[in-house]
Amino acid sequence: MTRVTSLAPLLERFFTDRLLRQREVSPHTIASYRDTFRLLLKFAHARLHTPPARLNFEAVDAPLVVAFLDHCETTRGVSVRSRNLRLTAIHSFFRYAAFEMPSHVAQIQRVPTFESSARVAKSDARLSPNRPLRS
Repeated sequence: MTRVTSLAPLLERFFTDRLLRQREVSPHTIASYRDTFRLLLKFAHARLHTPPARLNFEAVDAPLVVAFLDHCETTRGVSVRSRNLRLTAIHSFFRYAAFEMPSHVAQIQRVPTFESSARVAKSDARLSPNRPLRS
């Protein structure tokens, strides 16, 4: 049985330890990832009726991520490229989570990936919730 894990401390460590200290990413990357998670947390709050501070890692599963990305594209009107940038931030977080919480690897592997050809067109970027996360 997997124990319930709060998302907030893990997300905080992702930003402070992984992105800032280990990876030393640019302020632009930090801002982009921050915006992605701000939107994801607002979406999860509306969808799950759970405030971000009480959201569990287990609640952020593949169906929620796919619904969030669809929401970004359809409701918010973002391009496929912007949607894929959001997905990149989410993948980065889940790769970090895989090392921090190996007991959740099955959930982490179900986070969708995207395939895209050289053209950036809506029909060329497809989400697949059944493909494993690439390292």
